[in-house]
Amino acid sequence: MKITEIYQSKKNVLSFEIFPPKKDEELDNIEPTLEILSDLHPDYISVTFGAGGHANNSKTISLARKIKEKYNIEPVVHLTGLYYDENEIDDFAREIKDAGIENILALRGDINPTVPKKDVFPHASDLISYLKGSYDFCIAGACYPEIHPESADRIEEMKNLKKKVDAGAEILLSQLFFNNRTFYDFTETCKIAGMDVPITPGIMPALNGAQINRMVTMCGATLPENFKRIITKFGDNKEALFDAGMAFALSQIIDLLAHDVDGIHLYTMNNPTVAKRICEGVKNIVNI
Repeated sequence: MKITEIYQSKKNVLSFEIFPPKKDEELDNIEPTLEILSDLHPDYISVTFGAGGHANNSKTISLARKIKEKYNIEPVVHLTGLYYDENEIDDFAREIKDAGIENILALRGDINPTVPKKDVFPHASDLISYLKGSYDFCIAGACYPEIHPESADRIEEMKNLKKKVDAGAEILLSQLFFNNRTFYDFTETCKIAGMDVPITPGIMPALNGAQINRMVTMCGATLPENFKRIITKFGDNKEALFDAGMAFALSQIIDLLAHDVDGIHLYTMNNPTVAKRICEGVKNIVNI
């Protein structure tokens, strides 16, 4: 099933993101995580993809196939373009299609100085356009409620995002953020710009200081004052910061659902405890 059909048939779509283990022998170790996540009845699960070559990324596709065949949950395979040419993308696309998977999250890919880039798909919109012209996948794209760290300003950001939608992105999944007003303003701007596709907010509970610093550095997320106070108050107590981070994420999700967003995309960090606590916290608010 294409996930566009899910968005058309229901509100409050719930989805998770996981990443494949780095080592082949660890692939079976993710089973307990998948068992718990499947019990939470997500509408789909996305599986991340890297820049490490075909062998590594075939693990992404293998994991996505398992999610579909064993757990009967629609998978979304991340596919990056920055480090691949047409032939390599075709190989991945055929492998995804042969696995019976119909959904791809098309991304440029993060800059990795240890891996040589190729100039075939320098932007996500280039990859989306290529896939749409050659295959019958449902294509999702990524978006940043706050300006992408490499964008000059909001105008450039919106122009680039519009290119993704015009190229064929049918759903947008957002990068993490900590201020819901930022997301609401962003979606309103998207509508004004003519981007009439579902925009799903991405939420990642901030559970420890190192993770928070990494998230802010990598994606440019701004920490609101109320969240800064949480870090100041509980940052030296691992257990307290975990609970506070979970509570903050839950409050975000509840407010988002109250504003009738298209769904919630939860970055699980392969931690089923996080997903379970979030879902238990909103089970009477949304039919999960």
